[in-house]
Amino acid sequence: MNPAPSSAPPDNASPRLEVALGALRLRNPVMVASGTFGYGMEYAEVVDLNRLGAIVVKGLLLEPWEGNPPPRLVEVPGGLVNAIGLQNPGVERFLSDYLPRLRRYDTPVLVNVWGRTEEEYAELAARLDGIPGVSGLELNVSCPNVKQGGLAFGTEVRILARLIAAVRRRTRLPLIPKLSPNVSDIGLFARAAEEAGADALSLINTLPALVIDVETRRPVLGNTIGGLSGPAIHPVAVRLVWEAARAVRIPIVGMGGIVTARDALEFIIAGATAVAVGTANFSDPQTPLKVAAGIADYLRRHGIADVNELIGSLAS
Repeated sequence: MNPAPSSAPPDNASPRLEVALGALRLRNPVMVASGTFGYGMEYAEVVDLNRLGAIVVKGLLLEPWEGNPPPRLVEVPGGLVNAIGLQNPGVERFLSDYLPRLRRYDTPVLVNVWGRTEEEYAELAARLDGIPGVSGLELNVSCPNVKQGGLAFGTEVRILARLIAAVRRRTRLPLIPKLSPNVSDIGLFARAAEEAGADALSLINTLPALVIDVETRRPVLGNTIGGLSGPAIHPVAVRLVWEAARAVRIPIVGMGGIVTARDALEFIIAGATAVAVGTANFSDPQTPLKVAAGIADYLRRHGIADVNELIGSLAS
């Protein structure tokens, strides 16, 4: 049953929105999802970055990466299907050109990292360890492991655990694996990540999708397959967050189709400590700020003084 609030806020008072992801402290639980917010500065003129809980930058590799051939994005009912292919400038250019500008803001910066081998992930984590302005690492484990015949790191428990343990040995930064939804038992993978050294989890990543041009009978995307995101995947994401939260003790960042505060609240009630707004940033960059304000309004209306009292409060 829902826990009773320990102390209701006075009328018109601001409820407490601060949350913690391990050692990482956020002013509010609303982050922006990797791949939907560039490297932060692309949105700086239209969004007050100091009001975000955290910025998760676009995925980085050790060296620059061109990504997939176009077309790389198609709108579908309820969301988007993308096959950007993790295009990025490489870690050295991020550190020299992007991070210095992000340091001007009082908002934690999480760097999404990926690799084609376990060694690449670990080397990238080591390169970012101790860098001023880097607050934590989000591991994109949906990438193909070239040493395992292309099997994604995040879809085999043993490979996932070994990857996280290898990265953990190379960095003191908070480590947040971004789990794949394409598994039969998310709890099993969540527990493996926790035991291997993860400080928190983020989920879910996009769902594999195919869009066909029926006139040409060809795939719309240049890569054929893309990742579905947006409101269409929201109920699936909430269910997976709920299952993962029942399996682990570490915090969870919920994401998938957040457009309104109600969407974010579903994740929090299901067990997420924080949330990340993704696809909605493309249509309305103010969405994360509106969601944070909506969460505060909900807490006031329900007489809840602290958003942490809401985490995992789903009634049985």
